[in-house]
Amino acid sequence: MNRGNTMEDKAGPSSSSSSLTDKKRKRFADSDSDSQLDNVNTVDEEDDELLSLEKSLTFSDTLVALRMMRAQFPKLEKVSTKPLILRSQLYSSVKDRTQVDRELELLKRDNVLRVFKLNTGQDDHAVMFLDDYIHQIDNVSKKIGTKKEGDFAVFGWFKSHVIMSRLEPSIAHQELCSLLSAGGKLKDDHISLLVNAGMITRQLVDPNMYWFAIPNIGSILKGISQGRKELLSFLNRRKYKEMMLASLEKKRLRFSPLDMRFHLRDLIGSGHLRTFQTPSGIVVRVLKD
Repeated sequence: MNRGNTMEDKAGPSSSSSSLTDKKRKRFADSDSDSQLDNVNTVDEEDDELLSLEKSLTFSDTLVALRMMRAQFPKLEKVSTKPLILRSQLYSSVKDRTQVDRELELLKRDNVLRVFKLNTGQDDHAVMFLDDYIHQIDNVSKKIGTKKEGDFAVFGWFKSHVIMSRLEPSIAHQELCSLLSAGGKLKDDHISLLVNAGMITRQLVDPNMYWFAIPNIGSILKGISQGRKELLSFLNRRKYKEMMLASLEKKRLRFSPLDMRFHLRDLIGSGHLRTFQTPSGIVVRVLKD
């Protein structure tokens, strides 16, 4: 990364260093001095070197991108959720979208990962490695701590007979009951327990269909929606609706627990933002609100 293009340099003791930093800020700062993102703290320099989008914006294939973004998933306070990746983020990181879809399908059929439909947007899908998803289920089922062992067993049936058999993001009520019955005698309470645990959700259009879900991701879904709005609002208030990537990715969002890099990948992949190379570095520009 060209350090001369960043807004935040390490503070030095000399007045000349301070003056240089001020000039850089003046060059890239928006005229709206009270904008929300300009007044918040930036990511530590050491973390920036490890996670910089400037150095890891594109990848050769989908699995490489998935592993990198899993490692870069922000550590969230008070949120016990395993790392997830948005499909839009993969579209921003692998040039060929057809390649992404094809490789996701193969990885799904090999039981490497699962794809989930999200309620944050019509085309929003999340990807989670299967091992992480299983751990997520185990953690939630332990916390529920039902005293009826027969009811508790449904979580094991769900993992053994449903997840491994039904690879698509949705499942019909009849098929769900049929697969769960392979584990033991099924009761209506079993289905309710899975719904209450956040492992399946009823579809609004067809109540006889369920979406597979990731338990305990309510705050993340809220953060995805609010972070999108906040980031787009910030860029739209700038004179040319653009900013240097090296500067932008260091900003912290006020209304999302997810970091700026997470949202940048998402909005670039969904077509709301685009990047282009300049002699000074990569620039991010708004395409549509």
